[in-house]
Amino acid sequence: MLSRIITVAFQGIKAVPVEVQVQIANGLPAFSIVGLADKTVAESRERIRSALMSIGLSLPPRRITVNLSPADMQKEGSHFDLPIAIAVLMALGVIPAEVFDSYVALGELSLGGDLLPVNGVLPTAFFAAGEGKKIICPFKNGPEASWGGMQGVLAPLTLIQLINALQGKIILDSPKPEVQQRSSEFMDIGLVKGQETAKRALEVTAAGGHNLLMIGAPGAGKSLLASCLPGILPELTPQEALEVSMIHSVAGVLNDGALLKERPFRAPHHSASMPSLVGGGLKAKPGEISLAHKGVLFLDELPEFQRTTLEALRQPLEAGTVTISRANAHTTYPADVQFIAAMNPCRCGYGDDLKKACSKAPKCIEEYQSKVSGPVMDRIDLKVYMNSMDLDVFRDKVVAESSISVKARILKARERQRIRFERLGIPGGLNANLSQKYMEEVCTISPEVETFFFAAAQKLSLSARGLFRTLKVARTIADLSDSDEITKAHLSEALAYRLIG
Repeated sequence: MLSRIITVAFQGIKAVPVEVQVQIANGLPAFSIVGLADKTVAESRERIRSALMSIGLSLPPRRITVNLSPADMQKEGSHFDLPIAIAVLMALGVIPAEVFDSYVALGELSLGGDLLPVNGVLPTAFFAAGEGKKIICPFKNGPEASWGGMQGVLAPLTLIQLINALQGKIILDSPKPEVQQRSSEFMDIGLVKGQETAKRALEVTAAGGHNLLMIGAPGAGKSLLASCLPGILPELTPQEALEVSMIHSVAGVLNDGALLKERPFRAPHHSASMPSLVGGGLKAKPGEISLAHKGVLFLDELPEFQRTTLEALRQPLEAGTVTISRANAHTTYPADVQFIAAMNPCRCGYGDDLKKACSKAPKCIEEYQSKVSGPVMDRIDLKVYMNSMDLDVFRDKVVAESSISVKARILKARERQRIRFERLGIPGGLNANLSQKYMEEVCTISPEVETFFFAAAQKLSLSARGLFRTLKVARTIADLSDSDEITKAHLSEALAYRLIG
């Protein structure tokens, strides 16, 4: 007898259908899984055998063959346990064959017959909805699956509970979609004393989605200021929330199956390897730059990262995607991030302070900063130097502007961008993502201002990329000023942010 059910494999964040076919035939007792399955999938037979025994069933002493079709596509992951078990139970007549036409299944089995949560349920749910099918998944993945919009989600706790539900003996409650609550309060920018220039640069960064580098001595407030950025960024739009949550689902870091509401803020340690930052590894998983999609990737102590790791960021920062190439597959993940970095001026950290600087100053400044290549620096829109703090600032009782008021200006500037882009029919949504193709339509300047801008750009030896990025920053500064026109003052401020490096 031949039985079938649909499950999925993953190519990036895309769920690709896989048909699980099971045939039970006469012959020597055997349980074979074919179809380019990895070791995790091959071990499914032992988990399935033990799970069936735990509920009082046993495999017949016959030849059981499992085929995962298409056979030439690599199958990875423990989520194949449940669909294989369902197909075996269908072949044994325990579960009605109509299940094949109605469901897409995935889930891991414990030896005791419990259903364990797996990765990638959210993209699977959207695939199932597109095929007009329901989804079978573990109970803990139920809230995640319910976002797919299909007509039903079957999320049992155990295999025996699933069998009873498919036989019509019990009715399981449908899981409810959930949204992640704020995990902790964000740092308020009003608590940061002094550093007004850096605060302004952070506001421009947030308003236009630009990249930012902060350079300063230890304790100047670089990391503190970066931690304030999530508090002034707008929440994810529904479309962005689904896209970001699908990446987190495939990576297995979507907490409790609840959709993300806030923009991700990822801050990997400088010892991070290239696969962990960009993506890759044995199963081509998304890296930190993809997990920060539509959010912030913060690299503290930038020159301490391996040079090859930083160089690997060059293409993703420009294209907004990262492609992981393997001999048998190419996997592409979204990577549209705001790149925020911080670094000391030199290894000792006090190269700008004659009282604290080491004996190698000022030569050590050049040597240390040269660890970050010119092409990487050229992709950073704003660079700001943060001086050491004067302790008298902390005695000042003047109340600084809070994140709430700064965020209000940022939301207003982003709304101006959204309206402008929609009116012109331009994709992107933010000034930082503006294609060179549409620069003349969005970043119009008068002949007088154009003369000033090109003269300044030539004096600063800006590259073509630097020229366009500076113009985008000026457009954001104009949006923050509620100005339709880019003035000389806007361009002057934008050019000042490229003087370092």
